[in-house]
Amino acid sequence: MPDSAVPILPSLPFYQPTADECALFEHAYDHRLPLLLKGPTGCGKTRFVAHMAAKLGRPLYTVSCHDDLTAADLTGRYLLKGGDTVWTDGPLTRAVREGAICYLDEVVEARKDVTVVLHPLTDDRRILPLDRTGETLEAPPGFMLVVSYNPGYQNVLKALKPSTRQRFLAVEFDFPPPEREIPIVATESGLPENRVAPLVRLANALRALKGQDLEEGVSTRLLIYCATLIRSGMKPERAIRAALIEPLTDDPDIRAALLRVAEVTLG
Repeated sequence: MPDSAVPILPSLPFYQPTADECALFEHAYDHRLPLLLKGPTGCGKTRFVAHMAAKLGRPLYTVSCHDDLTAADLTGRYLLKGGDTVWTDGPLTRAVREGAICYLDEVVEARKDVTVVLHPLTDDRRILPLDRTGETLEAPPGFMLVVSYNPGYQNVLKALKPSTRQRFLAVEFDFPPPEREIPIVATESGLPENRVAPLVRLANALRALKGQDLEEGVSTRLLIYCATLIRSGMKPERAIRAALIEPLTDDPDIRAALLRVAEVTLG
C-alpha cells in the first residue's frame, strides 16, 4: 500500500503564487472539476497542492506514483487481520469517502490500470466503483482529484493519453522568475535575499543548459537545499557543488563544465 495511509491535516504551508494558479484551483474545487498540474521536478507542484488543501480546510492524501503502483493500491484490497479477511480502503477510496483532496504525484509513472480507475471520478458521474466489495461510491462535494506529471520525462510508453488529459483542467508550472524565486528561497532557507540572489542567477544559467548537456535544470527545491547549507555555515563553494552541481549529472566532463559555469556566473 502507498505510504500515504494517514491524510496530511490542514496547516498552511508557505507558497508564493507565480500567476493565477491559486484562483484556478479554487474555481476547480468549487465546481468539482479535476485538475492536472504540469511542470518540471522541484518547481513547487506538491507544495502548491498542500497549500491549497490547507487553505480550503480539506484533508490531503498524497500518493507518489511509481512503476509498481496498481489500481488496487489506490482503491484497496482484502487483507488478513487476526485470522479474518478484511477489506482495507486505499488512499483514493478514503479520500472519496471523507471528501478529501487526493493528489497523485507523477501519475504517468503508475501502471496503466490506474487511469481506468480514475475515469469515472473525472466526469459528471464522480463515482468510484469498487468491484471487489460491490460498492459504488459517489464523491461528496469536498472531494477533489489532482494529478501531476513532468512533461520533460514523457515518452511513448509513459504519457497520458489525450482521452485522459482532456478529463482535467490543466495548469502549467515552471520555475519562478528571479524576483519571486529569491524571496521563496530566502523564506524557506533563512538565508538573506542578497545572498540568495547569486544562487538564483546561477540556477538560471544552469537551467539554460537543459536539453544540451542536461536532462533537467536546477529545481527550486535544490536551491533551497543549497541556501540552507550556506545558512548553516557551509562554504558556498561546497554547498553549490553538493546541491546544484552533483545532483544534475554523473558525467565528470559535464560536471567540470557546470563548475566552470558556476565560477563564471558567480565571479
